[in-house]
Amino acid sequence: MAAKKVIAICQSGGDFVTDKDGSLSYSGGDAYAVDIDQQTLLSDFKSEIAEMFSCSADTMSLKYFLPGNKKTLITISKDKDLQRMVNFLGDSVSVDVFVISEETAARNTSNMPASRSSRTTVSEAVVPVAEQLGLVDAPVDTSIAIDQIDTKPPHEIPMCSVFPSSSHDDKHHKAAQQWENTITGVDQRFNSFSEFREALHKYSIAHGFAYRYKKNDSHRVTVKCKSQGCPWRIYASRLATTQLICIKKMNTDHTCDGAAVKAGYRATRGWVGSIIKEKLKVSPNYKPKDIADDIKREYGIQLNYSQAWRAKEIAREQLQGSYKEAYNQLPYFCEKIKETNPGSVATFATKEDSSFHRFFVSFHASISGFQQGCRPLLFLDSTPLNSKYQGDLLSATAADGDDGIFPVAFAVVDAETSENWHWFLLELKSAVSTSQSITFVADFQNGLKESLAEVFDKCYHCFCLRHLAEKLNKDLKGQFSHEARRFLINDFYSAAYAPKLEDFQRSAGNIKSISPDAYDWVVQSGPEHWANAFSLGARYNHVTSNFGQQFYSWVSEAHELPITQMIDVLRGKMMETIYSRRVESNQWVTRLTPSKEEKLQQEMETARSLQVLLSHGSTFEVRGDSVDTVDIDHWNCSCKGWQLTGLPCCHAIAVFECIGRSSYDYCSRYFTLESYRLTYAESINPVPNVDRPLAIPGGESSQAVGGVTVTPPPTKRPPGRPKLKSAETIDIIKRQLQCSKCKGLGHNKKTCKDPSVI
Repeated sequence: MAAKKVIAICQSGGDFVTDKDGSLSYSGGDAYAVDIDQQTLLSDFKSEIAEMFSCSADTMSLKYFLPGNKKTLITISKDKDLQRMVNFLGDSVSVDVFVISEETAARNTSNMPASRSSRTTVSEAVVPVAEQLGLVDAPVDTSIAIDQIDTKPPHEIPMCSVFPSSSHDDKHHKAAQQWENTITGVDQRFNSFSEFREALHKYSIAHGFAYRYKKNDSHRVTVKCKSQGCPWRIYASRLATTQLICIKKMNTDHTCDGAAVKAGYRATRGWVGSIIKEKLKVSPNYKPKDIADDIKREYGIQLNYSQAWRAKEIAREQLQGSYKEAYNQLPYFCEKIKETNPGSVATFATKEDSSFHRFFVSFHASISGFQQGCRPLLFLDSTPLNSKYQGDLLSATAADGDDGIFPVAFAVVDAETSENWHWFLLELKSAVSTSQSITFVADFQNGLKESLAEVFDKCYHCFCLRHLAEKLNKDLKGQFSHEARRFLINDFYSAAYAPKLEDFQRSAGNIKSISPDAYDWVVQSGPEHWANAFSLGARYNHVTSNFGQQFYSWVSEAHELPITQMIDVLRGKMMETIYSRRVESNQWVTRLTPSKEEKLQQEMETARSLQVLLSHGSTFEVRGDSVDTVDIDHWNCSCKGWQLTGLPCCHAIAVFECIGRSSYDYCSRYFTLESYRLTYAESINPVPNVDRPLAIPGGESSQAVGGVTVTPPPTKRPPGRPKLKSAETIDIIKRQLQCSKCKGLGHNKKTCKDPSVI
């Protein structure tokens, strides 16, 4: 039986029109007839169409209507779709096939319902148009990345993408309205050749033609239309005895239909950057995808994600100044910090090759607030900087009387190393210079354990429980199921929080029942540095060093800025926080800060049900669910709650109620409203001229300050999307694979190598 033949009436160059009933009709354009059958391959069909319409087979989209349905277009994207079309026609001997290029499809998408194939919609079927045959002198390679295109016009203008004449549709009218008169004709003057080239660039976009340079040097510029045989050309040169550039000759005629010429647009990253600069200033989080969408909608230029991203980098650098220059501004920046904020510490260090090594700052308001109002407790932590030159930010954060974060000092370093941590601690000691014994909650790795003991000889180092638990999980030997590891880590946390020795031993026993090796690890890890039952330092029940998560969120918002501006953004955040908390605390009327007042009231409520028995002197016995001993002279309770938190526990409060004393007199002074206000008594002052390149009075460069030149560190951001530091959680155990055959861990049944299991 002969294969069924169908006449495909191929139409191109027209437009879809939506009728009143919602059906679509196609008007205008050209049409050719092609006979096809069920054995016709889509590639052959496209090649024949491309030959007829003089277009590229790789960049066309084919669509058709089902019989009786003029409202939905069906896309032909593979051989099976073409076979289905022939089968769907039934007794019909012809079918209308619409040949659509990218711009035509994009222009009609809003007027058409979704087209369908087995998996495809209209928007999905649109492919980038690299070239329309006959529109340019040579094929255009759309794989050229935007960063490969020099911002100075070369002799052959690279094109980002090509659109037909309909790119001057209403949705692309913005460019035409704004730029169609950037070139007015002979005798028009410009301040420089770059200004002339920029005007020509915009003019070509507004009028829809491509051009190429015949001459392009520091004395003259000659440009002609890129279309073969088109007489349009322009010549500009320097005006005699001046620095002005003047258009001397210009032929405005286009034999290639002038403004409606089918030509390509070019877009360098510098040009796109200049276009989006103002919007980026208003919206710093302007996403590359939104940039590409806006440029396509407003100017008809197609950008991919990486091109838009690089254009954003150019625009950001234009707004914020050079990343490299920011490093060279550090000497001047340090001096300005100390000048505008007397009593502050700001210092930096470079390597032998003058490349940036590290920067430290502690503002006077932070130093004074910590010394006057904060408990002697500091959290040391770090966060990576996903900036152009990478690096890490080290920080020392305190807790105010309401358990809010209070940044004391921070440093930007080229890498988190034991050497840099040691340097940071030396600078920190010099800044805070207190005679009190400070308790540090910090990691025990990266040389911190040794450096803290060496630099702060009268300090207590409480290990960060998060880092310790991660190391325990990593060091566990043998195969443990996900559930077993989860129980181990939970018991480890229970042991750390346990206030009494017997509670600690109970949790440690639970660990031993799961793994004797894990128990030995716990015992040998120095429980006196992390367990409440043994800890000597006053950490107020804080067990992890990531207390300053809010501060790190500020860092994540500013890490892409040049170094001086990033530091100033953090300074601004600290300045605003100090002011707002000072104003807020002026409205408080309680003796303690709100959070501590609430906790004390909760303990008072519990204390009402307790029975107090006088023992002797200042010692009392309190009975409730348990029997506890309270020594009010030494601020001590056998439940350990008073010592761990700094607030009287319910047992102590019951004693105070019994003997007629005020519980407020036995609260830590750091929780009082007075101490809180002392914490925020001083202000951080603005540091001027950080939002633009700094210049020394008298015209000297910033590198002249102290005769020091600072260059960026050799590290640069690696390719790919940067990994952001996520909020840390207690659940650090990742579920392991378990084989359903041998029940072993770390593999599944497909990769099981146990020969004894069938």
